[in-house]
Amino acid sequence: MTKNITLAVTGSISAYKAADLTSMLTKAGLNVTVLMTEAAQAFITPLTLQVLSKNSVHLDTMQEDDVTIVNHIELAKKTDLFLVAPASANTIAHLAYGFADTIVTSVALALPQTTPKIIAPAMNTKMYTNPITQENIKRLERTGYQQILPQSSLLACGDTGMGALADIKDIYTVILDFLKS
Repeated sequence: MTKNITLAVTGSISAYKAADLTSMLTKAGLNVTVLMTEAAQAFITPLTLQVLSKNSVHLDTMQEDDVTIVNHIELAKKTDLFLVAPASANTIAHLAYGFADTIVTSVALALPQTTPKIIAPAMNTKMYTNPITQENIKRLERTGYQQILPQSSLLACGDTGMGALADIKDIYTVILDFLKS
C-alpha cells in the first residue's frame, strides 16, 4: 500500500529545495501531496511541485474543488506522515498556537493525533535561536512534532550560523525511517 506524505512548504529561501525532496519521495514510490503557503509561492511555483509530485498542489484552505468534501479535512485523513519543510518561523508559531489561517495550518490542526508530524526549520540564525521560536518548537514537540535540526552554514542573508534547512538526503532518510517504524 502506497504511503501518503503531505509536504507543507512555507516561506523560506529554502523552499526551492522542496522540488528535490518531492522528486526523491515520488521516485521512492510515495504519494506526495504538497501544500504551500502564500509566502512559499514567492520562492517556488506550485507548478514545479505539481509536476514532480504528479498531484495537485493545495494553496488555499477555502478552495473546495469537490463540493462533497471539506478539502483540508480530507487531506488530513489521507496523510500518513506530515512534513513541514522548510518550516518558517511564522508557520512554526502558527502551528504552535493552533492557528488555522492557511492550508498548511488547517491541515495540521485536522490531523489525527497518531499521524507522525515533522518540522524542518529554515530561517536566519537570530530568528531560529530567538527564545520565542525555540519555545514554539518546544511547544510543538510537546504535542508530538519531531524536529529535524537545521544546519549551521553561510545563510542566504550573508550571516553564518544555525538556520539552514537540513540536508535533503537527511530529511528523506528520516521520512523513510518513520514510515518503516
